[in-house]
Amino acid sequence: MSGLDIGFTWACTQAQWALSDRLPIQLEGETRWVEGTVTGLPQNGEGVVRFELSDSHSRRTKLPQRMRLAWYDGPAVNSGERWRLAVKLKRPIGLLNPHAFDYDAWLLAQRIGATGTVKAGEKLADARGAWRDSLRQRLLSVDAQGRSGALAALVLGDGSGLSREDWQVLQDTGTVHLLVISGQHIGLLAGVMYLLIAGLARYGIWPRRLPWLPWACGLAFSAALGYGLLAGFDVPVRRACVMIGLVLLWRLRLRHLGAWWPLLLALNGVLLMDPLTSLQPGFWLSFAAVAVLIFTFGGRLGSLPWWQTWTRAQWMIAIGLSPLFLILGLPISVSGPMVNLLAVPWISLLVLPPALLGTLLLPMPYVGEGLLWLAGGLLDWLFKGLAQAAGQVPAWDPMAIAFWTWALAAAGALLLLMPAGVPLRWLGWPMLLLLVLPPRPTIAEGIAEVWLLDVGQGLAILVRTRHHNLLYDAGPRSAGMDMGARVVLPTLRKLGVEQLDLMLISHAHADHAGGAKAVVDGVPVRRIMGGEPFPPADGLLADACESGGHWNWDGVGFRLWQWASAQDSNSRSCVLQIEATGERLLLTGDIERAAEHALLGSPLAVATDWLQAPHHGSRTSSSMPLLSVLQPKAVLISRGNGNSFGHPHPTVIARYRKLAMGIYDSAQQGAVHLQLGTFSAPATMRQHRRFWRDLAPLAE
Repeated sequence: MSGLDIGFTWACTQAQWALSDRLPIQLEGETRWVEGTVTGLPQNGEGVVRFELSDSHSRRTKLPQRMRLAWYDGPAVNSGERWRLAVKLKRPIGLLNPHAFDYDAWLLAQRIGATGTVKAGEKLADARGAWRDSLRQRLLSVDAQGRSGALAALVLGDGSGLSREDWQVLQDTGTVHLLVISGQHIGLLAGVMYLLIAGLARYGIWPRRLPWLPWACGLAFSAALGYGLLAGFDVPVRRACVMIGLVLLWRLRLRHLGAWWPLLLALNGVLLMDPLTSLQPGFWLSFAAVAVLIFTFGGRLGSLPWWQTWTRAQWMIAIGLSPLFLILGLPISVSGPMVNLLAVPWISLLVLPPALLGTLLLPMPYVGEGLLWLAGGLLDWLFKGLAQAAGQVPAWDPMAIAFWTWALAAAGALLLLMPAGVPLRWLGWPMLLLLVLPPRPTIAEGIAEVWLLDVGQGLAILVRTRHHNLLYDAGPRSAGMDMGARVVLPTLRKLGVEQLDLMLISHAHADHAGGAKAVVDGVPVRRIMGGEPFPPADGLLADACESGGHWNWDGVGFRLWQWASAQDSNSRSCVLQIEATGERLLLTGDIERAAEHALLGSPLAVATDWLQAPHHGSRTSSSMPLLSVLQPKAVLISRGNGNSFGHPHPTVIARYRKLAMGIYDSAQQGAVHLQLGTFSAPATMRQHRRFWRDLAPLAE
């Protein structure tokens, strides 16, 4: 058996172990008493505590060993504490949208077998050995000129103290790696220790009886391990420690083998330790960045001044990683290469030393806190500069492109990384330009492309014709989770939607209108229309729903209706009918029985192929008279997995099945893609098979 076979077998075994430790389907949505120990660093923010529970068990029920829980309005939870909790359990399934972050894969890579919401709990034992959590609390309490959260991210790898604005600034400027992913800082600390010993030996200060090179490598690796332990020794840190260890081993014994061997050995070492780390984007980005540097600078004739080397390294990494960012679905920082020229040495040379030394000297009155105050001030200056750069040049979230286009762009990036004398190297620029100006797919005349987005307990539907775009509802916003910003806006960008001709918000409830402001802030919207006014806090003005209004875009007909006698918000939902070459879709918002009865007297009461389930499948909607008149072939249900409202209600599902209607449920199938006007079956995101995706039907 070859090494490749052994590695593949090991990876499959690890994946199967992780999949086998998932919550059984029969426990989906049930509330059970669970005992376990809080691990990692709990995240507290905006009325919710999120934490991981390990060694979890329950009487008479086998549970996954590791769960990720949320406790709304709960007490403070600290790492190392043992709790007994009443948890509403869910299988580890997240939202699934086109070209978006795959939360299912992330949960599997973290070995999380269940998620859940805590309903009640009692602490059984205080924290033991949770020194990282104690240190975090200490760091957050010091006067760091308003940047204690950033210090905790830098020292401990814990980004929960950073605000959403801070995260956005870091993303726009391509500097996330400087504050949270501690691999670079671990390498810096190891390098400083190595150079210190080498310098002492060079000037004759190091003891002659001790060979300096083994001691330099050994102390450098010890420093890396120490900082890795401080930073939690998670996947990026383990990866950095393995790479540093192999680089130092190469420096000691294997320099004749070339620079690629440490990288390949580190890659194999990380995969042997944890094969599922390959499901995380950081794995590919970190190894690819090192590979770009080796390819760019290894084996080249001559040498460059240090400042040219530093500048060239930033631009080569930006060029080399841009195709990888695109295929991983990550935003690309346009200002990153320029910003990192200053930000990397600022963090590495000015901020990190006093931050680490101040943390070490915290037991000494005033000394440790003074150093942390200095580090916090330096961080604050940096954030102010980054905010200026982000305001001028935000991150670019490119649209998804065809594989052949991506392959040509990746080949162009490779050409540009070649030495200057390579023939036709200049062709790399137009090939790489395909990332910016790719060929755009076109929609046929008379066809409407419809996306039911997976936004949890809410609604957001994108309708596209050949030259126009319409958004019906914008997803929910609650407890610091804005689906307009998290799901709707990124999806619009990935699908190449540069502006919305109309954003139609059915009514003002937060699960339909909550994400509207984020959408308006992120993409031009020519007109906003709503079934009722927006909440004043959103600051948005909408035209009233024009009941009876109709128009035609590119051969696709649109018609509006609203119940004039509606007395509540749900009943005031603005209903939209879309017809493409005789195939109809009816978007109903949250109308209930009384509004449905009124709808039967309108021009929209005709045979309909597709029905958006009124009120997410509530038992107060989808009445039999409505279904009998419309005779829909299929229904689109948008709802959150395990939602507290019980949507869709079992009696409504039974009604759909009695009428032999096809059921497409976002909680079970992710986003749904429909080509209205082709009379073809829709595509769902869970049809794209991945071994980590749960394909079994969820409990109703």
